Amino acid sequence: MSQGFDTLAVHAGQDPDPRTGSVIPPIYQTTTYQQDAVGAPRLGYEYSRSSNPTRDALQVGIAAIEGGRHGLTFASGLAAEDAVIRTVLSPGDHVVIPGDAYGGTYRLFARVHQRWGVDFTPAKGPDLDAVRAATTVQTKMIWVETPTNPLLNVADLTGVAHLARDLGALLVVDNTFATPYLQQPLALGADIVVHSTTKYLGGHSDVVGGALVVNDDALAEQLRFHQNAMGAINGPFDAWLTQRGMKTLGVRMDRHCDNAERIAEYLAHHPRVRKVYYPGLPEHPGHETAAKQMRRFGGMVSFRAADPDEAERICNRARLFILAESLGGIESLIEHPGRMTHASVAGSPLEVPGDLIRLSVGIETIDDLLADLEQALG
Repeated sequence: MSQGFDTLAVHAGQDPDPRTGSVIPPIYQTTTYQQDAVGAPRLGYEYSRSSNPTRDALQVGIAAIEGGRHGLTFASGLAAEDAVIRTVLSPGDHVVIPGDAYGGTYRLFARVHQRWGVDFTPAKGPDLDAVRAATTVQTKMIWVETPTNPLLNVADLTGVAHLARDLGALLVVDNTFATPYLQQPLALGADIVVHSTTKYLGGHSDVVGGALVVNDDALAEQLRFHQNAMGAINGPFDAWLTQRGMKTLGVRMDRHCDNAERIAEYLAHHPRVRKVYYPGLPEHPGHETAAKQMRRFGGMVSFRAADPDEAERICNRARLFILAESLGGIESLIEHPGRMTHASVAGSPLEVPGDLIRLSVGIETIDDLLADLEQALG
């Protein structure tokens, strides 16, 4: 029997403990496991780098809510990304990445993997023509964020999936901003879905992690080999915290979206705001595509102030919006991407505007958030 998203988020991978009946499965805080005989581990568990029951439960849950067959979790989102690159690509291969990709993703390609012979090209826009123009005969992977971080551009996933298939390339989609609740890229043609579970999946700014979800059995086995061989796995307590956060993902995302929609509308009419980036606004160039492939438009809002100095002043004046990096927690955050999360792309083709401010809109009372922005904007 098929189950709804919230039911899967609560129950997938979370059967009560068969020994005690505990409704919440225990944390298996162990490194190794007794074997019944030489070469006869119980239930296949030998060593917790290779597999751990708490991590396995999280992997089952993430695959379920993303609509995939296989889930793999890691110590961070970048560890998950690194596993994809090392599994799929070889020296001489080429990747297309977003023209406003997350700074850590750009750094991973530009300063880690490019020196080992993996080349990449940032697409000059989110539209299909821009992605196609960035491809070469060596393109083996198209890497997409939608919405992007921090300019909230939206890519047509079905169109990019067709392009990738025509090239014989894999489509990787970073679904961190949208979450599986708002968007399911595998159903739209993606081959691999990436998450920083640090963000909305964990949801409480208290645990770092990453995840991959795939449907292809052979690809999953290759990724699982690298997960074990490179060892960048998340520990059992981190896995347990992430799964606890996932149980309320749908409920939280509805409130994140409610608040972000109100804030985007407020900023769009504020005289001291030059431009607002939010896919839920009808004037956003990706609005129709987002409406087609997303349930709602997410909890991230970016906007441009009068100039870089004013952007920093607004960030410093905010009080309820906490000045901090990261996103996706229950609390609202404000940051200056050019000086904070995206400093690694300064001077590159991906450099973000100096007057840009990014908001991670939390689940607080909306009138309090609007009042804080009003005083911060002056």
